[in-house]
Amino acid sequence: MKAQLTSLWASKHSGRVQMLDYDQMLVWVTMVLMLFGMVMVYSASISLPDSPKYAGYSTTHFVYRQALFILLASLVSYGVFHIKLSTWQKFAPYFFVFTLVLLVAVLVPGLGKGVNGAKRWLSLKVLNIQPSELMKLFVVLYAADYTVRKQEYMHKLTKGFLPMAGAVGLVGLLLLLEPDLGAFGVIVCIAMGILFLGGINGIWFGGIATLLVGIFSLVIVLSPWRRERIFAYLNPWQEDNALGKAYQLSHSLIAFGRGEIFGVGLGGSVEKLHYLPEAHTDFLLAVIGEELGFVGVVVVVYLFYWLVKRAFDIGRQAIALDQTFAGLSAKGIGIWIGVQAFINMGVNMGLLPTKGLTLPLMSYGGSGVLINCVGLAILLRIDYENRALMHGGRGA
Repeated sequence: MKAQLTSLWASKHSGRVQMLDYDQMLVWVTMVLMLFGMVMVYSASISLPDSPKYAGYSTTHFVYRQALFILLASLVSYGVFHIKLSTWQKFAPYFFVFTLVLLVAVLVPGLGKGVNGAKRWLSLKVLNIQPSELMKLFVVLYAADYTVRKQEYMHKLTKGFLPMAGAVGLVGLLLLLEPDLGAFGVIVCIAMGILFLGGINGIWFGGIATLLVGIFSLVIVLSPWRRERIFAYLNPWQEDNALGKAYQLSHSLIAFGRGEIFGVGLGGSVEKLHYLPEAHTDFLLAVIGEELGFVGVVVVVYLFYWLVKRAFDIGRQAIALDQTFAGLSAKGIGIWIGVQAFINMGVNMGLLPTKGLTLPLMSYGGSGVLINCVGLAILLRIDYENRALMHGGRGA
């Protein structure tokens, strides 16, 4: 009788038990990064209403909007988690084409919204959508699906690499017209990384990587303002540079210098008081470095390291279970988060030239937080289906 009751209880609650079988640590790390970012966005933006540009804003404007973005991203991610990987694979090419259309729409007068000379947004009144952020996610899914479909041709240039190169090249052209060289760099890294992991010929990969470096160098050389920014990056303390193209970089470095080991204390940053532009977006890490010091920066770096490592672990597990699309998608998400975080941190610390890339999950912005969370929800779904397969299920 006792055994029958136990069996009945298990059958009634099996659905609940199965739904709890997900990577809770991945969820917690993601939430910690977002909530920590929200606190730092509040700290970095609290003085912005003192400037004429933001005179109509309250001191809590940005933190309230960031909290709304996080809530929206969490709700959307919950829904995304329940979508099967097979569905994402089926519609990956259509999502890619749809985002290409959005990238074109950004360049259409009257549709695209410009900020600081760059047209990168489509206004939906309540929220500004940045198609380049969507493209980072959908190029992961498209490249993973493409690699699976073209697996037998991956060692051939014409049938394996060139079609994907053409698609990414078209994306790059549209992004350079905005212009958004940073997003293009991240997307190229994602596509090339997935193709490499998918088995592209090593010789072709090396040659193409060299060609891409040449193309990026040529873009910089042919663009006077990009060239000036590189020269300023190489010598940020020269007077003309410190007051011009290297103004953000020099004040970012001052912020890190003031922070030392343990920082000046939460809310105590001086650089955020209208010295360091875009402190709540592109240069949030500099405010963290100033207020929480070396220790605070190390914590952020470690959390991103854990996230990227976990993505690759999940991808490796999926490939071991013969789920190639899922495995490449998981690793692609890891490449995306890792490369963007590395570039943002490198820019803040003066290791890389200044680029307009935000810190994933942490910097202020609706599109970035939302799309980052959707990507990580897909990663969580991949892990969930891995666990289901290992327990004898079908990953559904």
